[in-house]
Amino acid sequence: MPSWWQRAVLYQIYPRSFADSNGDGIGDLPGIVSRLDYLEWLGADGIWLNPTFPSPNADWGYDVADYYDVHPDLGTLADLDRLIAEAGARGIRVLLDLVPNHTSDRHAWFEESRSSRESPRRGWYIWRDPKPDGSPPTDWISVFGGGPAWELDEPTRQYYLHHFLKEQPDLDLWNEQVREAIDDVLRFWFERGVAGFRIDVAHEVVKRRELVDDHGEGEAGGHVDREETHAVHKRWRQVADAYEPERILVGETWVNDLRELVRFYGSGDDELHLAFNFPFAWAELAAAPLREVVERTEELLPVGAWPVWMLSSHDMVRFPTRMADEEEAKVRCMLLALLTLRGTPFLYYGDELGLRQTEIPAERVRDIDDRDGARTPMPWAPDGGWTDPWLPVGETARNIEDARRDPGSTLAFTRDLIALRRSRDDLLEGAYESLPSPAGVWSYRRGAATAVVLNLSDHESGFDLGGRVLISTDGSSSVPSRLPPWTGVVVDLERLVRGSSARRS
Repeated sequence: MPSWWQRAVLYQIYPRSFADSNGDGIGDLPGIVSRLDYLEWLGADGIWLNPTFPSPNADWGYDVADYYDVHPDLGTLADLDRLIAEAGARGIRVLLDLVPNHTSDRHAWFEESRSSRESPRRGWYIWRDPKPDGSPPTDWISVFGGGPAWELDEPTRQYYLHHFLKEQPDLDLWNEQVREAIDDVLRFWFERGVAGFRIDVAHEVVKRRELVDDHGEGEAGGHVDREETHAVHKRWRQVADAYEPERILVGETWVNDLRELVRFYGSGDDELHLAFNFPFAWAELAAAPLREVVERTEELLPVGAWPVWMLSSHDMVRFPTRMADEEEAKVRCMLLALLTLRGTPFLYYGDELGLRQTEIPAERVRDIDDRDGARTPMPWAPDGGWTDPWLPVGETARNIEDARRDPGSTLAFTRDLIALRRSRDDLLEGAYESLPSPAGVWSYRRGAATAVVLNLSDHESGFDLGGRVLISTDGSSSVPSRLPPWTGVVVDLERLVRGSSARRS
């Protein structure tokens, strides 16, 4: 019997932008509770919340100041407990965002670590002496800002490593005390009913012991100890596996090599449960590259491992803008693929509307890396449904209130797709098999009697599969002899399969 997360549709929520309960312009946990009925109606089986921990917000929650509490902007620990309980009553599980690679420079661990070279927590972070000329220990470059990945602490005359902002010092996961501390964080939240974690920067949480110049080559030159990173994941998996019902670990595995990606599953059941497939998210919206990523992933995955697919996130331009040229037909084709592939799909809040990227005026920019346009408030109503929001709402022509009343909306299409997926074992558990297809068409079989056909081209295409249409991107209910451009269908082949079996007998 498949695990709950293998049959689930998971939904990513950026808490500051989902729903505001108190009118201060910032989304919060009580706001999410108030929208759980919507998520149940949509068909979400679980929600992943971007960081909810106290933070100075230099990187909007990814600079954690306390792993054991809730940011006051978002609510209280009691609010999070209530969210877990209320969601559970609706059959919706809650995943949090774990940030084990680094903390805030205002975290008590780091404040103690930097207090002196003799601090008991000095070795919790990566400290090194300057080079003889006083320059940083290596030539590593920070992800944000393009400057050195080292910051000099004047009082102690050593540098600390920060892969991201200087306000985000890297933890040293070689240190057993640090590993035990993160284990304790996992246990604390598991015991409060959290169903799992999305693990930030999961692909590079352990740095190599010998820190050497990489001459601009990044990881290839020696930043990451990948083998020890896998060992840490296996350790976290053992922590998770000690709990019932099953807890899951989902990795932000931002790697471009699929061979490297599938290694994060370990032997298939001893490392991460799911590892985000960024090559799929970044692929061109065309039949050949998308099919190639999926086929290659299926080929390489260890026995027992389960794929995971997503198109948008808080770190990426929303997929309707990035991939689909903001054309509704293309948006629906990608939603059809996302929700019919073998694996666990993640929807980013607003994907179900086909929400576009928002242009943020210079005076309203909040994020250090210009990602605000994918994090704007959810448009609940024609006027946005927000009072003085922390970011501009963006487009409101497509909003939840109107879309729920429109049976032809992309929201209605997404909900119908999720319902179809839930009702059909082929789509929940069936194997993936690519089918022969004309140029520009991606078609595949799921299980014994379900086929998906996507014409991802500007040209009409011949199509002779037979069967009965279960859902289509353009609302048609009959199998066409020629598939229009940018159209997709899910087809029931059961009668054809039965007929073939009868003829063979």
